[in-house]
Formats: sequence, structure tokens, C-alpha cells
Amino acid sequence: MAPLIAGAADKKVKSQVVMKVGNKVHLFHSGTADVKKEICLNDVVTVYREIGGAKNPKVIEVGEVKVLSYVGEHYFEAEVVKGEVKPGDVAKKDSAACLIQPMK
Repeated sequence: MAPLIAGAADKKVKSQVVMKVGNKVHLFHSGTADVKKEICLNDVVTVYREIGGAKNPKVIEVGEVKVLSYVGEHYFEAEVVKGEVKPGDVAKKDSAACLIQPMK
């Protein structure tokens, strides 16, 4: 029997977290002026997920989030308004992109 690795189970659970319509999320971004200029409060931003792995990567649209507020230098607070999103999905508007993270 293989030993249980503490971090492995935790990573699996976190990757399976699904945020649905009405849930709030954090959008992590670089903090640069161009991102803050591109993504504004009340914007509805499309969320994408990469599937298929390294051998057959494919990007699919999985939902939308509405930007509600600024949280520090590197985060926006947003609400899922369409679809279902997971940690690691990417909210993208034009050339700006933010990484979806659950609210803590």
C-alpha cells in the first residue's frame, strides 16, 4: 500500500472546488497599470479553462464574472454571473488576464 501524501489529497480537493452563479471569487492579476486600465469595476469578463493536457491543449469558455471591487494591489473581487468556474480558470478581457481563486 502506497503511503498517503498529505499535500496530494489537499491539492485534489482544491482543484475540484466549483464556484457557481452568485458565488464570489478573487481575480489575481499582475497589478500593472494596463490590467487596472483594461478591467474596470462592473465589467463582465469571460472565464476560460484549459483542458486536454499538454499533448492536446484546448481552451473552452466556462462562464462569466462581474468585477465588484479592488482588493489590495493584486486582486479584484468578482461574482460569478454565468456558468461554473474553478480555481485556476482565467478571466480574460482583451489583453488582460486574471487567475480565478476562491474567496477565503
